[in-house]
Amino acid sequence: ISTRPRELIMPQSTPITRPSPLKGKPMSEAELQAAVIDLAHLYGYRVAHFRPAQSAKGWRTAVVADGRGFPDLVIAKPGRLIFAELKTSVGLLTDAQREWRDVLGNWFVLWTPKHWHSGEILRVLSGQP
Repeated sequence: ISTRPRELIMPQSTPITRPSPLKGKPMSEAELQAAVIDLAHLYGYRVAHFRPAQSAKGWRTAVVADGRGFPDLVIAKPGRLIFAELKTSVGLLTDAQREWRDVLGNWFVLWTPKHWHSGEILRVLSGQP
């Protein structure tokens, strides 16, 4: 088994150029998020992400009811719905995120840079078995 990540090729042979796993630094959550959003758009998905904003108490994402811990991305197209939580290679789910995972069941995915480099995210978004 090769330890070198395989090249991901998108529809119409559009190569994914971001982020490069070979630059010597770990992929950040922001880089992973940008790459997942780009890939989802290439496969015709709509994507929602709710960004935090600066408040007097620091960075906060405005949520009501049970929104705490809600997944980073909602990825949808007709017949497909994915709730994706993104983490760095060392990131862990919070208690609130685990509760959402348990409620969402098969619609929930936890993706890390490992899933990007292995092609797992490409497999899921492309609909490959």
